Amino acid sequence: MIRALDDAASFHDLFATHPRLTDLVLAPDGTHLIASVQIINDQGTRRVSRIWEVDPSGERESRPVARSVQGDFAPAFAADGTLLFLSGRESTDSAAEKSESQGVGLWALPDRGEARQIAHHPGGISAFAVAKDARTVAYTADLLPGAVSAEAYAELRRERESALVNAVLYEATTTCGFGAGLGPDEPHTFVLHADGAPVNAGSQGLTGTGETALSPDGSLVAYTRAATGRVPDMNVVVVADAATGVEHHTFSRTGQQYYRLAFTADGSALVCQRQREESYDSEWRITLVAFDLASGEETDLLPEFDNWPWPGRAVLSPIRGDATLWFTGDERGHCPIFRRDADGTITRLTASGAYASLCVSPDGTALYALRSTIDSPPRVVRLDAVTADQEPAFLRAPGDLDSLPGTLAEVHVEADDGFPLHAWLALPEGVSAERPAPLIIAPHGGPQMSWSAWTWLWNPWPFAARGYAVLLPDPALSTGYGQRMQERGRGQYGGQPYRDLIALTDAALARDDLDATRTGLAGWSYGGYLANRAATLTDRFKAIVTHAGMWNLEAFQIDTDMHAYFRKIFGDPQTQRERYEANSPHFHAAKVTTPILLVHGGKDHRVPMGQALSLHSDLQRLGTPVSFLYFPDEGHGIGAPNHIRLMYETVLNFLDHHVLGQEWRRPGML
Repeated sequence: MIRALDDAASFHDLFATHPRLTDLVLAPDGTHLIASVQIINDQGTRRVSRIWEVDPSGERESRPVARSVQGDFAPAFAADGTLLFLSGRESTDSAAEKSESQGVGLWALPDRGEARQIAHHPGGISAFAVAKDARTVAYTADLLPGAVSAEAYAELRRERESALVNAVLYEATTTCGFGAGLGPDEPHTFVLHADGAPVNAGSQGLTGTGETALSPDGSLVAYTRAATGRVPDMNVVVVADAATGVEHHTFSRTGQQYYRLAFTADGSALVCQRQREESYDSEWRITLVAFDLASGEETDLLPEFDNWPWPGRAVLSPIRGDATLWFTGDERGHCPIFRRDADGTITRLTASGAYASLCVSPDGTALYALRSTIDSPPRVVRLDAVTADQEPAFLRAPGDLDSLPGTLAEVHVEADDGFPLHAWLALPEGVSAERPAPLIIAPHGGPQMSWSAWTWLWNPWPFAARGYAVLLPDPALSTGYGQRMQERGRGQYGGQPYRDLIALTDAALARDDLDATRTGLAGWSYGGYLANRAATLTDRFKAIVTHAGMWNLEAFQIDTDMHAYFRKIFGDPQTQRERYEANSPHFHAAKVTTPILLVHGGKDHRVPMGQALSLHSDLQRLGTPVSFLYFPDEGHGIGAPNHIRLMYETVLNFLDHHVLGQEWRRPGML
């Protein structure tokens, strides 16, 4: 656990290795609650997962699941209560031993006896779903173009590897997605029945996300087929026969994408999240919809709900005939649980905190979830499934903190258009009017995000441990403040959001325990873009850190893995230049005078390396102080524990030098 330290500078070292609590699942009879816990391996170089059992009553201590091993992850329960999970452990099956390495497989762990592999695939399995009342499993695994079976896929893989070929031919799709390169393998949905070989139910598309669901009786499988380069803003929901793979229904709508599928308890409808992404003329909108499988009719379940049921998955009542469901969604710096009754009534069940990984008890009376806050990492909790604005009961599980190096406060102010703004403020220990703290402003990524939950990337507490206060602002385009918040920032990434950031900064600095003469700005992704934008508009900050931030928006919309999405918002730069010229920081590089530290990963496809290289070369050419922390093997975020330590050490030393006036200390590893 992270503990109070005499050497506060070492806090980020312990933070980088702290256990992380992730997935939570409940057994069909409600007696077993299982969580995934990520810990650091013995070498301290990467995270490995282990599955733990948590007592649903809260009376007993949690413990690792018997006969599980490091590397087991993504737990779920089969209809008979058998624990299923993914793992790269070696199979003891003699046939599997004779075959080539299968990568991650699907395993079953009964109450008694050892784990056994029940499904494998060349290259591994990436995700799976189970039927509530049947011994049927759907899983996602890859096939190469031209391969119709796992056996044919394995042979093609061997041929390519033997010939040292790793080329990819793109025809109707994008070349990268989700921050990584794509292909040539394409994810497919397979269905495994207890008495037969896996059935290939169809392709999910090159950018498929592994979204699958099974009807309670296991007769139907649903999955999403990803958008293509020709229709980049629309995916397709496929409902197929689980025994044959023959498609029964497809659902799609122009300009809409569907995610997080779930069948109702009687199997008559499919509930999912529907997203309308921002375009040149309209803002983001997310809701829950239900597809009636008999009529094909699509119904909006939240027509009057002003916030979004996002990012988590809705949980449906396990009782046949009961249309109750529960979902989470950002709301003014929190992410509560909401209950939707059959008549459409919506009740907020939690008063504070951010909730994820919802589970409902078999009788529909209790909920289990992971709850976090800005000042607390995820913890396992139990709640009543009906009561409004309740506080949860905390269960015994790993991942909690002993203490933090500071306290949390809130900042409120009206924007220049009168809209009420909110920010969290992390304050270091010992701060007072007599000892005012320097302030770091840390805008979030997204931009459709909110500071509502604990974060493992750009967490404020390593900064607080070094003596900095950290402002976590939610400017225009943040989630949880209604559709008006999206309208305010539509098409102007560097306009209203920047003005909101400055308004919240000024409001925070009105406090007498913060030092307005010692401030810095540090952001990641969209927050990195706002940092770049601020560098061209003001010299009020002593130092700026920009991690994976956009600099040249015209070049960015060509290179990013989300180029179609971004072009919808900003338009064609050949014919619609207004938004590029109004929002792209690179046009004003000569105005930058603040020292800047760039942080970027060499494998970042979301904000490609060219953005950092362009910013770095522009500032070097103009003589502006600039440093560049480059991680060749990292992507859009920094994931390796040793890299996390190094990033915080470099960033904090950079801020100490420029904000506090201390001597520059180059990290030893660099």
